[in-house]
Amino acid sequence: MLLFDGAGGLVFLALWIFCFIDVLTTPEAACRSLPKLAWVFIVLLLPLIGPIAWLVAGHPWDRTRLTTKQPASRADGARRVPTNPDDDEEFLAGLRLRAEEQRRRAREQDERDARDPSDGEPG
Repeated sequence: MLLFDGAGGLVFLALWIFCFIDVLTTPEAACRSLPKLAWVFIVLLLPLIGPIAWLVAGHPWDRTRLTTKQPASRADGARRVPTNPDDDEEFLAGLRLRAEEQRRRAREQDERDARDPSDGEPG
């Protein structure tokens, strides 16, 4: 009987710690039924009922939170942040502008050198 009590206590302690950390790491907007601060106090102060109540009534069980892929177009109108520089049009446009500027400066330098060949020779 003592072995069962010890194992049950460890399972209960693990569940309580898991739920407490889960409440703390869940975003405020994802908490269901009550504000996040209320869930923190419920899980913390009601050690037997609090974790079970969190898992049943407070934890967000939607699968979109578990995936790491972002949708192509978001409903809230937020701008999608590219994860690869090759996908960022603003970044590529900036690279093109810098490359054109460097080419223009090189052409100007070549024209100056062609007009005045004595600049490059030691005197």
